[in-house]
Amino acid sequence: MSDEIPAGVVMEPVFVIEATYAPDAAETRPAHRPTHLARIAELRAAGVVLEAGAFPDMSSSLLLVRAPDADAALAIARADVYLREGVWVEARVRPFVRVARPDEVAAR
Repeated sequence: MSDEIPAGVVMEPVFVIEATYAPDAAETRPAHRPTHLARIAELRAAGVVLEAGAFPDMSSSLLLVRAPDADAALAIARADVYLREGVWVEARVRPFVRVARPDEVAAR
């Protein structure tokens, strides 16, 4: 069948978090950025965050996370200093299916 997943490929269910920056984020972000980046690095090392970054226009950030459900994914954003301190004003979560190698999924 043409719709089968080929050998060496897995489809991993994860979540995308899109966090919208506040209008004054360029001014408020620097004070909280070291704490935010250290936490993201810890979550990456733990295999929770797969990717994280911001759009250069400071409109929003995207995080690709492993979580058991959408509520748990949203809790990751809510625990971030950016959301607590108003650098981000909103976080939205959507399910996403990531194309990966089996060893990438087993590594968590």
